[in-house]
Amino acid sequence: MIDLHTHTTESDGTLSPEELIDAASQCGLQALAITDHDTFAGYDRAHDYAAQRQLPLVCGIELSTAWGNPKERTVHLLGYWLDQSPTPEFRSWLHSIQAARRDRNIRLAAKLQSMGFDIRLEEVEAIGRSMAGRPHFARIMVEKGYVSSLREAFDRYLDESAPAYVDREEPTFLEGVMRILSSGGIPCLAHPVRLGKRKPEDEEAVIASMCDMGLKAIEVYHSDHSPEDTRRYLELARKYGLRITGGSDFHGENKPSIVLGRGAGNLNIDLSVLDQLRGSGPPAS
Repeated sequence: MIDLHTHTTESDGTLSPEELIDAASQCGLQALAITDHDTFAGYDRAHDYAAQRQLPLVCGIELSTAWGNPKERTVHLLGYWLDQSPTPEFRSWLHSIQAARRDRNIRLAAKLQSMGFDIRLEEVEAIGRSMAGRPHFARIMVEKGYVSSLREAFDRYLDESAPAYVDREEPTFLEGVMRILSSGGIPCLAHPVRLGKRKPEDEEAVIASMCDMGLKAIEVYHSDHSPEDTRRYLELARKYGLRITGGSDFHGENKPSIVLGRGAGNLNIDLSVLDQLRGSGPPAS
């Protein structure tokens, strides 16, 4: 069993990179990918520790990208580096994304303050550090009693349709794909069910457009996917020649219903998925 979609305290998870490696070893994972948002800090910290624990560790990332013109929604794009490290140019590009994230956080703190919430950027960054974002704002809101749960914080204030939401500059989907490809990585559409297309033909049209832009893989197995979703994405992978990936999207206590390796109880991803992602195994079936 493997898990190719996880997060640490270097983005919006609650386990440190070392704690995540320990948890993966304890639950018998045969391989793990750390796919923190917009940073390799978690992977970099875990690399030597994973080697000591003899756990194969895949270098990954999850980018937030803008889809549509004008922007229709945020689409998450996974990147995997299997045979080489990301280039210095790609890492430098990530620094510019992180700067845009902090600018958004400054504006989000100001927006919440204007709505009467005593929330300062400094206390958010104390728990989220360089990757502070909406989940960390939500934690402060819970701690101060403004809301009863992280879910309530998002539903009432922080989600894209909620009153405190503040947009941030994001790379386009095409730029994300091109940046990953040019640095030797494999660009993969994360949790495609979140594209939000009710009609399968509309969803397929979007994914076909992404393939034209250079998309190379699709996350078939995910905690949000029903068996029907999984079958549909396997068929699209076959139709468009995409490699397949899968993972729990584990965040620790920030998503307490998601179990490492098992997701929402619907996952048991075989090592052969990683083999075919590397190009050394049979195609999606």
